Amino acid sequence: MSPVRRALPEDAAEVLRLRQVMIDSMSPVDSSTAWHAASLPALRARLSDPDGDFAAFVVDHPERPGALAALVAGTVEYRIGRAGNPDGTIGFVFSVATDPDARRRGYARAGMDALLAWFRARGAVQIQLTASADAAPLYASLGFRPKPDPLMELLLRDA
Repeated sequence: MSPVRRALPEDAAEVLRLRQVMIDSMSPVDSSTAWHAASLPALRARLSDPDGDFAAFVVDHPERPGALAALVAGTVEYRIGRAGNPDGTIGFVFSVATDPDARRRGYARAGMDALLAWFRARGAVQIQLTASADAAPLYASLGFRPKPDPLMELLLRDA
């Protein structure tokens, strides 16, 4: 298996491609990629900051030089503390994607292991994610448990 590595600024276009793979698999309603160009500068800046609150881990595609086989990305966030997490440090996994022709090789698990280690190094004691039905067994095998989710959302502007 290819080793997992921290994504670099030059990986940004491939990171966005794999994020689109994930988006398309979860909600195939809008597969537009027009937003990629506008997103690239901010993503490159985040990938340039190894000490920031964002991390992306990738696996290079073994058959396609210059392409990525897998992506795992997340952020560390502060929330007011509570019992069990008095410091209020929470990790949130928001992108896990494997190129369709590179699936079932352990890349997502390896990426999740790297991201979980990154979260631990930053003091996160609670990690959250939203799982698709297909991905739920992977997360359960890593120790994630389902919770009743009262998530609500408000869009302050049109996307």
